[in-house]
Amino acid sequence: MASAAATPSSPVRVRFCPSPTGNPHVGLVRTALFNWAYARHTGGTMVFRIEDTDAARDSEESYQQLLDSMRWLGLDWDEGPEVGGPHAPYRQSQRTDLYQDVAERLVAEGYAYPCYCTTEELDERREAARAAGRPSGYDGHCRDLTTEQKAAYEAEGRSHIIRFRMPDETITFTDLVRGELTFQPENVPDYGIVRANGAPLYTLVNPVDDALMEITHVLRGEDLLSSTPRQVALYQALVKLGIAKQIPAFGHLPYVMGEGNKKLSKRDPQASLNLYRERGFLPEGLLNYLSLLGWSFSADQDVFTVPEMVAKFDIADVNANPARFDLKKAEAINADHIRMLDTAAFAEACAPWLVAPYAPWAPEDFDQAVFDTIAPYAQTRLTVLSDITANVDFLFLKEPVFDEASWTKAMKGDPQALLTTARENLDAADWSSAEALKEAVLKAGEAHGLKLGKAQAPVRVAVTGRTVGLPLFESLQILGKDASLARIDAALAKLAA
Repeated sequence: MASAAATPSSPVRVRFCPSPTGNPHVGLVRTALFNWAYARHTGGTMVFRIEDTDAARDSEESYQQLLDSMRWLGLDWDEGPEVGGPHAPYRQSQRTDLYQDVAERLVAEGYAYPCYCTTEELDERREAARAAGRPSGYDGHCRDLTTEQKAAYEAEGRSHIIRFRMPDETITFTDLVRGELTFQPENVPDYGIVRANGAPLYTLVNPVDDALMEITHVLRGEDLLSSTPRQVALYQALVKLGIAKQIPAFGHLPYVMGEGNKKLSKRDPQASLNLYRERGFLPEGLLNYLSLLGWSFSADQDVFTVPEMVAKFDIADVNANPARFDLKKAEAINADHIRMLDTAAFAEACAPWLVAPYAPWAPEDFDQAVFDTIAPYAQTRLTVLSDITANVDFLFLKEPVFDEASWTKAMKGDPQALLTTARENLDAADWSSAEALKEAVLKAGEAHGLKLGKAQAPVRVAVTGRTVGLPLFESLQILGKDASLARIDAALAKLAA
């Protein structure tokens, strides 16, 4: 029985190694977060490596997005692109010679061999195996070819791939999340590590880089679990060849589930990290929520800071069960983090949504001092930062943008009479006191048999254009008496028309 060590003795070295294809997604971020948190918790090293050997799918744009996303999230790395380190380069496309050398040594020592089987031959034999009820993986046809047989295939003009020779014994390793796992040899056939054109496959380059970079813990998604016994066997060969110092410990993180109990796919709209950045999630809020997808801070606390997470995080505490992505909970946690900001930090965080293309007002109409005054009220209301634009636009537009559905909803009964009375009361009120403005509208409502909630709805829509928003009477104060009364006059004219 071949087994893998579960607890490397050297200082923790973890890696995050995405492929630069498409936009980063939240499942990928969760993996980066758990690796980063474990490195920071243990005082270890975070290696950021780019797996860009698939020229057909990789792009420089995606590569730059990865770097930008990691920086935005605050997940810094100790070795990797733009940082360097003792194992540079950290882009696989720049390490081809290393992989070629390792592949040649594996073949020379009998750990790998050339396979000349054509696709058609492989398909035919797999189909026959399935029909006979046998495992349909590679059947070892080229495992023990003689020199003469190899020469004959090459004389036919056949190309070959390189396959790794799996040991004929069970593979057992202790997963840091799932405990001891055992794979029978018939379920883990020999596999390709180099294409016919000489290009190394992920199955080779990933373990080789981990070995050369002295990675001690491989923390990755559950979808890669089936490839682990193959990598364990390859590591064993690399140790014997003196290329690897040890076999890393593996921890396979639980699936992140989306709608309908399906794994959250990169194609799912809610999977895109860019979506959350554009909506105005705080990095701290998003990381807080993503950490709960498979891990728990405590039984009675879901909201915590990143440093608090680092202080408590241990890969041994990760739950193996699938974790469901709940957008509403993510938003609620983000809202809590917005409240946790001091007022100045909140105002600064809102800045991107107060200018084009988000802001509907002209740049010259924006008043920072006015925004700073309204900011404390807005901070208690927002779920995501992008909500700020609609909450404060009435302050910086010449006139409110009426939501017609809100207008219809608010202007029921006899709104003209109510607004007329409210205007009279507000005109006579003390505008230095929000409580006085509230009392003015309350008395207008009482005069028409309405409670405050019903009475303030037409006033709010007249002044802000919406039925919901920031505290009304503080908003009236900040907008000012003249502008507020002018908007009520405009609403009365609109009703009369």
